Amino acid sequence: MTLAYSLAVAILFGTGAYMLLKHDLIRVAAGVVLVSNAANLFIIAAGLSRGVVPILPIPGGERVADPVVQALVLTAIVISFGVTALLLSLIYRVYTTHLSLDLDDLSEADERDESEQELAQLTGRNVSRRAAP
Repeated sequence: MTLAYSLAVAILFGTGAYMLLKHDLIRVAAGVVLVSNAANLFIIAAGLSRGVVPILPIPGGERVADPVVQALVLTAIVISFGVTALLLSLIYRVYTTHLSLDLDDLSEADERDESEQELAQLTGRNVSRRAAP
């Protein structure tokens, strides 16, 4: 069973790391989700202890399942959901502003904006940034 958990963590983490290296922001967000899920599965697998329910332990000396691991992973799931929602809202904002999600296009647009600002400073003109919709 430990081998299955290890392989699942390795596959999730490897796929997430591969997607983080892509040039599309949606794939980067999916990579972040996969890496966070791999971390959650790793924490669950590391703290796996089988036993009776920890809410009402039997005084007979049986092993009790550790509830701390479950609480930590539940907290991590909620935090990763919030981070993913924020990341997707930022990606949407970038798309509405630049009409592209490709990182190469976005870096070229940023370089263009910087060169326009430098030119405006040299010529003494006041050029404002593009207005957001």
